[in-house]
Amino acid sequence: MGYYDEHSPKKREKKRRWAVPTVVGLVLGAVLVLLALPALVQTEMLPYDITIPEDESGLTEGEQGLTGNTTKTVDVDVNTQITEIVDKVRPAVVGVVNMQSRTNFWDQPSDPQQAGIGSGVIYKKQDGTAYVVTNHHVVEGASELEVVLADETRVKAEIVGSDIFTDLAVLEMSGENVEHTIELGNSDNLKAGEPAVAIGNPLSLNFSGSVTKGIISGTQRAIPQDLNGDGVEDWQAEVIQTDAAINPGNSGGALINIEGQLVGINSMKIARSAVEGIGFAIPISAARPIMEELEKNGEVSRAFLGVEAYGLNEVPSSEWQSTLELPEDVEGGLYIRSVSEGSPAIKAGLEAMDVITQLDGNKVTDIIELRQYLYREKGPGDKMEVTYYRDGEKNTTTVTLASQE
Repeated sequence: MGYYDEHSPKKREKKRRWAVPTVVGLVLGAVLVLLALPALVQTEMLPYDITIPEDESGLTEGEQGLTGNTTKTVDVDVNTQITEIVDKVRPAVVGVVNMQSRTNFWDQPSDPQQAGIGSGVIYKKQDGTAYVVTNHHVVEGASELEVVLADETRVKAEIVGSDIFTDLAVLEMSGENVEHTIELGNSDNLKAGEPAVAIGNPLSLNFSGSVTKGIISGTQRAIPQDLNGDGVEDWQAEVIQTDAAINPGNSGGALINIEGQLVGINSMKIARSAVEGIGFAIPISAARPIMEELEKNGEVSRAFLGVEAYGLNEVPSSEWQSTLELPEDVEGGLYIRSVSEGSPAIKAGLEAMDVITQLDGNKVTDIIELRQYLYREKGPGDKMEVTYYRDGEKNTTTVTLASQE
């Protein structure tokens, strides 16, 4: 008589064939339930409320959508020191509209028309009058001027004074609508690499109050300038270099430091296809005394010598000895082409074809060095010792400088 053995190999094999599909079915069923549960809850097909747990992003599956992408509303505080100083300073930066009259065929002047747009900075308000500093070239030739405030209010302005050598001008206007003036800083303390912010009206008033940020690239740059367009360098401007974008229309605008102080008046930009990120500004420490003198006198009083002169480097070297009879040890100087009648130079005995080599013992080699010494170191009425050569002989004379008219 046979017996039933549930532990026999055949029975164990039969149980395994049923167990595996059962486990797989349970797992798949659980997965399907979990996947279908959110949809069932949203369609309210279930008779009770189920709270779906949040994932790591903090969003529920219903908020994630079918694509699997998560969307989350985030409040970000974008206020920084830069945005705060821009909000503070921008109302003091204005547009300057140069209006000029043109004559018609009958030489009759027309109504003033817009000839150019630049920028300016309100730096002072006193006794109901507001003062704006801008560039000389922004207001040059204007028959009328308008200042456009940050709120687009237009105010008539007058030129108090303008100076071609420093490219600075001071305007005055009614201060009725002026609420903000800028704080003047100290450009002598600037260091290469520190942040700088330029504010102005690039290209047109449509971009008024534009802000660009960069760094101070250099603090004492010398840029030659041809002031009268004759192709000869007349002056050498000492400027701040920055990589903050400065474009046409930014001229006269503000260059500020991280404290929101005015450290420079944006003045020019190298506009070459191979050069980017090089802009220049007049240091406020150099501009401040000019602004004060323009306010007070309407012009800058400078020492006057009264010579038309050229650097020896513009004279053929063969002429140095044959015509000017200069000794071989003379390496440079200033060749006098003519002397103005009644000038301090002629009163001191200087003549055409003399070659000036020193001013008060300081070497001078071209007209730029002569002007810089006269304009920065001397004033009207000062005496100056001039060393010069005539017919191969070294001479000295003392000049009493006059005021340049």
